[in-house]
Amino acid sequence: MGFKEGFLWGGATAANQYEGGWNEGGKGLSAADMMSNGTHTTPRQITRTLEEGLYYPNHKASDFYHRYKEDIALMAEMGFKTFRMSIAWTRIFPKGNETEPNEEGLKFYDNVFDELHKHGIEPLVTISHYEMPFYLTENYDGWVSREVIDMFVRYCEVIFNRYKDKVTYWLTFNEINCGTMPMGNYLSLGILNEGTRDFTKQIDIPQLRFQALHHQFIASAKAVQLGHSINPEFKIGCMIAYMQNYPYTCYPQDVLKCQKLKEMGNFYCGDVQVRGEYPYFAKRYWEENDIHIKMEPGDEEILKNGTVDFYSFSYYMSNCVSHDPNLEGTAGNLMGGVKNPYLESSDWGWQIDPDGLRYTLNELYARYQIPLMVVENGLGAFDKVESDGSIHDEYRIDYLRKHIRCMEEAVNDGVDLIGYTPWGCIDLVSASTGEMGKRYGFVYVDSDDLGNGTFDRSRKDSFYWYKKVIESNGKDLD
Repeated sequence: MGFKEGFLWGGATAANQYEGGWNEGGKGLSAADMMSNGTHTTPRQITRTLEEGLYYPNHKASDFYHRYKEDIALMAEMGFKTFRMSIAWTRIFPKGNETEPNEEGLKFYDNVFDELHKHGIEPLVTISHYEMPFYLTENYDGWVSREVIDMFVRYCEVIFNRYKDKVTYWLTFNEINCGTMPMGNYLSLGILNEGTRDFTKQIDIPQLRFQALHHQFIASAKAVQLGHSINPEFKIGCMIAYMQNYPYTCYPQDVLKCQKLKEMGNFYCGDVQVRGEYPYFAKRYWEENDIHIKMEPGDEEILKNGTVDFYSFSYYMSNCVSHDPNLEGTAGNLMGGVKNPYLESSDWGWQIDPDGLRYTLNELYARYQIPLMVVENGLGAFDKVESDGSIHDEYRIDYLRKHIRCMEEAVNDGVDLIGYTPWGCIDLVSASTGEMGKRYGFVYVDSDDLGNGTFDRSRKDSFYWYKKVIESNGKDLD
């Protein structure tokens, strides 16, 4: 059977990690602009002012702002059907609370969308991808303030109307479920509690975090309703950082703990955005963690009427869950776990589990039965440039090949999978560590972790391999 005709092959980026031009074209400061670089052993620093002596990698990123035509031509050469990107909120509303948008920012995305369409590439646009206006963090405590809902909806109204004939596929919030975790305070929710500086050890007040997440749910639901009223052809989805967990053993305590982690990590947000209501297990979680969600009259109706058209997610790895605190742990996307003895790991300690993607797709489709899209997947690795300029990244090809095969198996299982956009299709800055050296792309960007380099682009071996994959609709994976 295999992938359906019209399957959306492509790649994914985010403005804050890829675009650069941080202070050009009237753009304001975003939350990401206030984060220094780090490594996988040294955490990024969050600063309230731009400090002398610190390097802020998102300022330059990969310089898509000046090179978008060149980059889109490379995507077209690979045969992309879609390109997942985000709009930087601070390009449209530099502080976030203005009533009139920044025309220069709107024009930039007009140019990007026009260039994509010139090459037959469908934009897939994330409306908010870790780039909240820093002004809203400083003055409104981010999403803790209910006032931010109206600011976000105003931003959506502007871009929906402006690009209603240029964009069909939208995602409201990137990895919205990060708001269920302490690390999600700052990048996801714009919360910068007093005393927070270390990105990996943020001061956490669960009451504020879950109230802020509720406000995002309301904003997302309102955006879905608004988008459909502006253009009924819009397809608006949610986006979840899917964290697949397995019980480490068949000991019932491991199984129960694994179930609880899945419920809060994956299904809490998915249920609200797809089913339009909080799941049954939320109430007990709130009670046990002294969380009291303040809902305004009409909130439940808004959630019910603002459900998404499709479900998209990131998938990089899986973890094991154990009640035993003495077992060897592993690193991972947003949360760790116990090391799985059956899996290999990446250079950053992320466990490689292609079969887990098939399992995840089946798990999701059984629960929601709406179209699914894998909008992030890939291998962060060190790439070596040979003396002749070539980059032999067979490790990346091997990773992607295995995951695509497992996606095809899920399609054959009956899952309605409509698209696949591997992460960082052109090298970009890592969100968690701020490194450029943690590369995902089919295209190499000549820049190091401190922004030194020509920023010239070059094709890796995986570029030519992925071109064949798209041409054959996933049949030629050799």
